[in-house]
Amino acid sequence: MTEDNVKAQMRKGILKYCILAILSRGESYAPRIISELKAAEMIVVEGTLYPILTRQKNAGLLTYRWEESPQGPPRKFYSLTEKGQEYLRQWDKAWVEMVSQIELIRGKQA
Repeated sequence: MTEDNVKAQMRKGILKYCILAILSRGESYAPRIISELKAAEMIVVEGTLYPILTRQKNAGLLTYRWEESPQGPPRKFYSLTEKGQEYLRQWDKAWVEMVSQIELIRGKQA
């Protein structure tokens, strides 16, 4: 497996978490979310993002509202629900635990 494949698999696993983390700072719309993910080198295309947003909305983690755009069609702005905020707190806790576990394992290998 190449380094790019490894990174792609890892990104897939945490992309949902990253989307919730972005939305925890305030509401946003898909192109802005994609820009933030790309800026963080978590490369994603619209075809990847929209199904995740839909699943998260259907799970009650997100809500959205439409806003007219001065240019082009209206924009769908997503935000976290209370359930989404709690889910993100669980992810945060799990992330800290996992990083700690990996650091422990890596430290034992050195």
